Amino acid sequence: MKSKPDSASKACNRSVQKSLKGFSAMGLLVAVGIVFGDIGTSPLYVMKAITGVNPHFTPDYIIGAVSCVIWVLTLQTTVKYVIIALRADNNGEGGILALFSLLRHIPRRHLYLVGAIGAAALIADGVITPAITVTSAIEGLEIIAPDMPVLPLSVLIIIGIFILQQSGTGKIGRIFGPFMLAWFMMLALLGISNLHHAPRILAAFNPWYAINLLAHYPQWFLILGAVFLCTTGAEALYSDLGHCGRWNISVSWIFVKLSLIANYLGQGAWLIAGGDAGNVNPFYGIMPTWFTPIGIVMSAGAAIIASQALLSGSFTIFSEAINLDFWPRLRIKYPSDRKGQLYIPSVNWLLLAGCLVTVLIFRDSSHMEAAYGLAITVTMLMTTVLLAIYLRHKGHALWVCLLFTIFFGALETLFFAANVMKFAHGGWFTILIAGMVGIVMAIWYNSTRIRDSYIEFNDVESKLGLIADLKNDTEVPLYASNIVYFSRSSDSGKLENKLLYSIVSRQPKRADHYWIIHIEKSDDPRVLDYAIEELIPSTMFFITLTVGFRVEPKISLYLRQIVEDLVAERRIDLISTYPSLRRHGVPGDFRFIIINRLFSEENSCPRIATMLMRMHDRLRHIGISDLKAMGLDTSGVVMESVPLIISPPSGRRIRRSQQITARQ
Repeated sequence: MKSKPDSASKACNRSVQKSLKGFSAMGLLVAVGIVFGDIGTSPLYVMKAITGVNPHFTPDYIIGAVSCVIWVLTLQTTVKYVIIALRADNNGEGGILALFSLLRHIPRRHLYLVGAIGAAALIADGVITPAITVTSAIEGLEIIAPDMPVLPLSVLIIIGIFILQQSGTGKIGRIFGPFMLAWFMMLALLGISNLHHAPRILAAFNPWYAINLLAHYPQWFLILGAVFLCTTGAEALYSDLGHCGRWNISVSWIFVKLSLIANYLGQGAWLIAGGDAGNVNPFYGIMPTWFTPIGIVMSAGAAIIASQALLSGSFTIFSEAINLDFWPRLRIKYPSDRKGQLYIPSVNWLLLAGCLVTVLIFRDSSHMEAAYGLAITVTMLMTTVLLAIYLRHKGHALWVCLLFTIFFGALETLFFAANVMKFAHGGWFTILIAGMVGIVMAIWYNSTRIRDSYIEFNDVESKLGLIADLKNDTEVPLYASNIVYFSRSSDSGKLENKLLYSIVSRQPKRADHYWIIHIEKSDDPRVLDYAIEELIPSTMFFITLTVGFRVEPKISLYLRQIVEDLVAERRIDLISTYPSLRRHGVPGDFRFIIINRLFSEENSCPRIATMLMRMHDRLRHIGISDLKAMGLDTSGVVMESVPLIISPPSGRRIRRSQQITARQ
């Protein structure tokens, strides 16, 4: 007799079905094209960096170095990111900020710093990656044309990549998958075709060679710094979870990893057989002479795709940072309907400036390698911390979480220490970028919370009768048919005292309908729904708009849809109450009131809070106004500036010196 499946089995089956949703051949192809651009271009410079550490290398050195590459790809990329991190998804979305959003409600005071530092370091990686990948690819032209101006050509290609962003990449994205599939097949075939030069390179699969090299080579720290470059795209892989899905990424990684390892083995065999790494990049050295021009074109294409993937990831990070209160609001465009396609003009041009400065400072890829890797090790360490907290939060045994933290924390600390050795040679550049971004994130996050903590709320019940009378008082001029306010209160029974003061006392605002909108930021990236409460029948409504941190906040559009629902339900009459307009069925107008709380120097609060508030006011200028950020029509918006009162000073009270006298 068959037993009925228990609830745990049903839940497991539902989980498997959910994770397999979207898994298909096309999904695998898209994953190959979008996810692995960064890590897929690492063969362009990894072996070059390894031989740069020891130009007088021996066969055992090369075997040990390739063994390090194989096992770093296995432990760091496969185990940590593909097997573990991809399961830590926020409703299908991945990346360090998506992971932080799952944990931000845990009462850990400084947890936000982990997310801010990791995200800032990933932005710095987004600056250096296009520069090093494009330059490495174009440098291959020197093989067939030694006088080729590599630097100007690299600059032109980088500028073209950034200009391309503003028109969207939907059409170009269709060829990413097939092109990168051809790229990885090329890597594998080139690597396999060179194995016969030194079959002993296959011993690199034995981890003993990696351990032996690191144990006996005096400059093992420098080797680790070079080897680490093979896994720098792992964090981007996690960030692209929402674009392709866990199973598509996991299965396609098997093919990608085998292709990468085959190419590294081929480069190692070529070097052992006497390849001249001093004059030729091993990546191009394993190519037949007739194939070199094709390889250079393929490398340039792969570099462009890798850069595109990093830029898209950077836009996503800033979008998430804005919605998680890590960054001032920026203008965001959506050039296509494709999921994840967004464009932030200010970020795009700042990243372009950063890439051009990188190219002009370091001039060639060998010098950029020193700047590359340090920032991303910081991101990986922060991801390890958040993943450990996440695993514990999900109920995993303490010893499992400790083992995970100790193993990957120690491994990434070694990588960080190895890359710190390159600080003076270029690592300072990415740390400088990450530091500036991280400081802005920390200041904005803390100052926003200070501002929110000092907002005063009053019971709205005592004001409802007054507002109802105001609506019916024809002696007061009609301010607008519909007045819309935005409230930070999630409780319809308590509203900001400045909001209530604006309606009743600051030029009393008579209207047919009052709309109070509270925007709730959801940890679910793509949720968009609303709840509505009627505070005064057919007059005053409190709307809770729940918006995911990857949803475009088009508030005017969403409010119109909500009003249409109420009209259809015959809950309100939207036709203007002016008799002349009503006879012709003209709908009433809408006016949005935005209350701008200004920090005043007259406030009395702790010195650190004062400093943060001053910085907040300055940082607001790098963003856009609330009305632009929320997609409001500027013709119907009124800005009301009010002082933000923070512990008003208890100074001396003025004293009257004499009695009031009347003029005779």
